[in-house]
Amino acid sequence: RVWEIIPYKGMIICPYQASETMDSDKEIVCGADIHKDFLIATMISRSGLKLQERFNMNQDGLLAFRSWIINHRCQRLAVESTGGFWYPIFTILEGHVEFILANAYQIRNIEHKKTDKLDSERIAIYCLNNLITPSRIYPKDYRDLRSITRARETLVNARSKIKNQIHQSLSACCIKLSSVISDSFGKSGRYIIDRLLEGKTIDQIISGIPSKRIRKKEDELREAIKNGLDPVQVFLIKANLDVIDDISKKIKILEAEIAEKVKPFEDDLKIILSVPGVGFISAATIIAEMGDYRDFPSADKMAKYFGIVPSVYQSAGKLRTGKITKTGSKHMRRILVEVAKAISRTKKNSRLMRFFQRILARCGKKNIATVALARKVLCIIYHLLMNHENYQEPEVTKTKPKIPSSVSPIRMMDIDEMIKIISQAGYLVEKDLKEGCG
Repeated sequence: RVWEIIPYKGMIICPYQASETMDSDKEIVCGADIHKDFLIATMISRSGLKLQERFNMNQDGLLAFRSWIINHRCQRLAVESTGGFWYPIFTILEGHVEFILANAYQIRNIEHKKTDKLDSERIAIYCLNNLITPSRIYPKDYRDLRSITRARETLVNARSKIKNQIHQSLSACCIKLSSVISDSFGKSGRYIIDRLLEGKTIDQIISGIPSKRIRKKEDELREAIKNGLDPVQVFLIKANLDVIDDISKKIKILEAEIAEKVKPFEDDLKIILSVPGVGFISAATIIAEMGDYRDFPSADKMAKYFGIVPSVYQSAGKLRTGKITKTGSKHMRRILVEVAKAISRTKKNSRLMRFFQRILARCGKKNIATVALARKVLCIIYHLLMNHENYQEPEVTKTKPKIPSSVSPIRMMDIDEMIKIISQAGYLVEKDLKEGCG
């Protein structure tokens, strides 16, 4: 069979190949190179049409871009997935044109010459020849939940960074509190830090520690705390503790909002929570990052999508496997590894624990066994969701997880709820039902 090849600005268009996979009314396509303040759009067709325009990335510019797309009867628009710049374009064009979100790695420019106009034209040519594998665009419910879970993760990371700064300040004064207490910011750890900031002696500190288990480590505490804090370190630690308290309050607000946003996925949440090592935040994050699990034909495809499978190298008949590919959501991989670590630390002799020990005995590396267990957990979750079943294992009886209150902190209360709360506080409330009375 002979293909008709037409050169187009250094690219190649195969009309017959494309006509077999697309309808004739979809021969006009557009490619857009998106930036923070503007976009360059190129519209092409097989009949020789080529239009190129520049639009601003504001409300008026995007409305003009939509009118330009509709007036020229463009059926498909391809854009590069660059950060969150494509969100307003998708919102304003949803329902008007077929939107194709392209992975930047798949449509990267391999030529040396690179301009915004050439990039826009190249994306349009890829779209015209069906050379772009569309990326998944999550429904709005999943996008909203994912935004909140990622915001919480950002705050948790920021809080951890500030905690490390406090550890460094304590170490600068030769105070090794973390070597005695596993959680220096728990109830007992925070008590010790606060008393150190007040200038209390070691005897006064030990006598007031709320935990008996920590008080039994008197000798170790005396060895770790032999010095006081200088005024500069006291100032820095107090400032950092105030920031930690503020961040913790915001994290609680986000957790309440997560409980509200995860309501539409309550059945899936209960199924995921039945898996050992999975808590409420972990389950909500998995739901948000996974999206609609029915998009994946198999569990292996899902594991590959999230980059938790080993990379494969084959040459001259020799097959080698390397590290995991790390494609897809890094947030999903992080939460799965946390779940795997929680399972590996448990003392229960479960199947997942035995799987971890078997991989660890074979390879001798804890990190590899943890990643392998994380992949297995993801595959188990996929099968449980597809079959609408809870995780069951005779050897393991998981306690019912505590789900935070789904009441949003900004929800308005009606008058009856207000009266009930005031009455429970011990006040007498008289409700005047006369018309015109407040």
